[in-house]
Amino acid sequence: MLKVQKYRLPVAVGAGLLFIALCGSSWFILRQTGVLENLGADSPQSELSLTQKDAQSLVLPLVSLSPQARAQQLMDIASGRQSLDQYRARYLLASDLIGQQQPEAALQWLEGLDAKYPQLASHIALKRAQAYTAMGDTANAEQAWQGILETYPSDPVAAHALYALGESNPEYWQQAIAQFPTHPRTLEIARQKLQENPKQLDLLLLLAKSAHDAPDSGGIRDRLVNEYESQLQPEDWQTIAFGYWKTREYAKAAKAYTKAPPTPENAYRVGRGYHVKGKRQEAKAGYQQLIQNFPDAKETGLGLRRLASLIPSQEAIPYLDQVVAKFPDEAPEALLTKANILEALGSSQSATQARQSVLTQYPNSDAAADYRWQVANQKAQAGNLAEAWQWAQPITTDSPDSSIAPEAAFWVGRWAMELGRQDEATAAFEHVLAQYPESYYAWRSARFLGWDVGDFTTVRDVNPTLVLPKTRSRLPAGSDTLKELHLLGQNQDSLTLWQAEFENRQEPTVAEQFTDGVMRLGVGDNLNGINQVWFLSQRETPEERRQWQALRAEPAYWYTLFPLPFFDSVVNWSGQRQLNPLLVIGLIRQESRFEPEIGSIAGARGLMQVMPGTGQWIADKIQLQEYDLNDPNDNVKLGTWYLDHTHQEYNNHSLFAVASYNAGPGNVAKWIRKYDTTDPDAFIEQIPFAETKGYVEAVFENYWNYLRLYNPEVNQLLQKYSKSQPVISP
Repeated sequence: MLKVQKYRLPVAVGAGLLFIALCGSSWFILRQTGVLENLGADSPQSELSLTQKDAQSLVLPLVSLSPQARAQQLMDIASGRQSLDQYRARYLLASDLIGQQQPEAALQWLEGLDAKYPQLASHIALKRAQAYTAMGDTANAEQAWQGILETYPSDPVAAHALYALGESNPEYWQQAIAQFPTHPRTLEIARQKLQENPKQLDLLLLLAKSAHDAPDSGGIRDRLVNEYESQLQPEDWQTIAFGYWKTREYAKAAKAYTKAPPTPENAYRVGRGYHVKGKRQEAKAGYQQLIQNFPDAKETGLGLRRLASLIPSQEAIPYLDQVVAKFPDEAPEALLTKANILEALGSSQSATQARQSVLTQYPNSDAAADYRWQVANQKAQAGNLAEAWQWAQPITTDSPDSSIAPEAAFWVGRWAMELGRQDEATAAFEHVLAQYPESYYAWRSARFLGWDVGDFTTVRDVNPTLVLPKTRSRLPAGSDTLKELHLLGQNQDSLTLWQAEFENRQEPTVAEQFTDGVMRLGVGDNLNGINQVWFLSQRETPEERRQWQALRAEPAYWYTLFPLPFFDSVVNWSGQRQLNPLLVIGLIRQESRFEPEIGSIAGARGLMQVMPGTGQWIADKIQLQEYDLNDPNDNVKLGTWYLDHTHQEYNNHSLFAVASYNAGPGNVAKWIRKYDTTDPDAFIEQIPFAETKGYVEAVFENYWNYLRLYNPEVNQLLQKYSKSQPVISP
C-alpha cells in the first residue's frame, strides 16, 4: 500500500482564512492517497488496477496538478535517468508547453522520445507536428504530417495529418472520410464541406451515425427525414431512430423505427415511443404490430403489459393473461395489474388469489417485493408494526435486488426498534450497510448505529476529512495508447482517440460504455458521463449483469459516478457560508450533474439551478454588482448563500432546508404545520410532492456517497460490512 501524501487546503471563513488543523479536528481537510484500487494485501489484481510500476510512479500523481504547478517536478524527473517515468515526464512537459505557446521548448523534450516510448510513439509524432505548426514552420510541419502518414497510416493520428494536409489538398480530406469516419477531425471535415454544399446525403449520414448526441445532431436528423426520406435505407432509419431515442425525442424515434429493420426491439420502441409522448392510438397500433410480428419475443411480454395499460380495464385482462401464460419475466407485474383491475371490478376474492399467486409463484420478483411493501406500509399506518415487520422482512432476503429493498430493510430496523427488538434492529441496519452501502438508507442506518455521519439537525456543521485518489485507474476498454493517455490526464487527446476507436455505439459492451462515461467526464461533459455509467445498471442479460456487478466492486466505478468537479469553488463558498461542503456538492450533483450552463424548463440556471429572480434578490442582499449564473463560481456563490438562508429559516434543520430549496418555503411551511416533524424519516414519507421526496433522498444519498468514498473514517467502518466499499488509506 502506498504511503499517503497529504495536502492541506485552507478554508475561507468570513473575510479571513482559517488554516487547516491537524487530522481529527473539525475543520475540513483535503488529502490525497495513492490507493485507487480496491486492493488489500491479498487481493487479486483487477482489470482496472494499476501495475506495480504505475502504482510507484512519481509522474502519475502529478497528473491532477496544473501545468504550472507540476512543471518543476516534471523537469527534475525528465532530466534524470531513462525510465518509463522519465518518458512520461518528457511527454507531459511537451504537451504542457505546446498548450502554453512554447512549441520550441516542447520539441526539445520530444527529441528521440518516440523510439523509447512506443506506447505513445504515434502521439509523440503528432505533438511534434503540432509544435511545428504552432511555430509557423510550414516546411517542417508538412514534413512531420507526411511522416505520420508514412509511419502510422492506419493509426487514428493519421486523421489529424489528413486534416492538416487536406487544407491545401482536398484529396486528403476524402481519404479521412473513407478511412476514419468516426474521428472528430473527420467530423470537422464533414461539417465544413456541408457549409460549402449542404446537400450531401453521405455526409449528413456520417454525422448522424458518428455524432448522434452532438449539439447539431437533432437538426441533421430532421434534415435527413424531411429532405431525403425516399433515399434512406432501413439501416439509415435505424441510425436516425437511435439518435432520436438517445436524445429523448421519442415520437420522432417511434416514427423512424417503423422504417428501420424489423426487429422485436425496434417494434417495441415504436409503441413505447408514441406511448411516452401521449400518442395513445399510435402506441396501441405499435404494440399490436409487435405482438403480431414477434409473438414469442421477450419484448412482446412488456409490450402486452403496456398495451393493457392503454385500454379499458376489463378488456385488458386477456392481454395480461397472455403475459402470465407465455412470459414469466413479466408475469408477476401482470398478475398485480390484473389484481388491481379485479379489485376495482368488485372481484375481491379473485384479486386476492392473483396477489397470492405473485407471492407463491414468483416470491423473488420485484412485483412480490412491491406488493409486500404496499401491505407493510398499510399495516404500519394502522399501527400494526409487528405485522408490518413480518410483511417487509422477506423483501430483503427474497428480492434483494429490488429497488425498494434498501428502504424495506431500513424500515424493518426502524419498526424493530419501536417494538423493542434492538438486536433485530441492529442486524437490519447492518444488513443495509452490507448490501446497499450506496443507498440513502445506508446513511440513515449508519446514523441509527451511532456513526458520526451527521443527522438532519447536525449535518450542516460536519466538516469531514477527505482523502482523494492520487492517481487514475486504468480503463477497461480501448487501445494501450488510449489507456496510457488517460493515465497521463490527456483528457482531450484521450477523448479524440476514443471517438475514433469507439465504433460500437449503438450496442456497446459494458466495458466500452464505462470507458465512454470516463472519457466524457474527463472533458467536462459531466451529465452524459455520469449517465453513461449509471445506465449500466439497466443491462439485462446475465453476462452483462455479471460484468456490471464486477465493475461496481471497483473504486473507479464509484469515483466516476460521484466526481468532484468545481470543488475549489464549492470548498471556498461552503466555508464562507459555514456549510458542509459535501452537502453542497451532493445538492449540485442532483440539481445539474455539474453542468455549468444547464437550464430548467422553469428557467433555473447553472450548477445550483438558481432562478434569475432569486439570483438578483441574493445579489442585492450581498451587494454583488456583476455576476453570471452560468459562471460556476458565481453560481455557487449565490446558491450557497441561498442554501444558508434556507437553513437559517429552519433553525439549521437540513431536511427542511433542502426540501425548501426544491419546493419553496411556502410548501415546506404547510407540511411542517400538517405533519408530525419529530420523526424526520416518517415526515419524508409524508411529503406529498413525489419530486421533492425523491429530491431530498437523492441529495442526502449523494452526500452519503461522497462521505463513504472520500472520508477515511466512514470508509473504514464500511469495509467491515461491504465487499464493494472502495479502500482508501487513512
